[in-house]
Amino acid sequence: MMDARLLEILVCPVSKAALTYRRDRDELWCRASRLAYPVRDGIPFLVEEEARPLTPEELEALSG
Repeated sequence: MMDARLLEILVCPVSKAALTYRRDRDELWCRASRLAYPVRDGIPFLVEEEARPLTPEELEALSG
């Protein structure tokens, strides 16, 4: 689980935009860069090489 205070200060390393924590996937999603960063054992891995592209369905979920 992500600490809410930590989530407030974390940004995407690619776009510098805010991140959204997806508890069901244990990932941080960025709408601007269209990337999902893994969270392992409560530690976010905000490295572009560790990220995966968001699917069109996931991007729509961010917008809705």
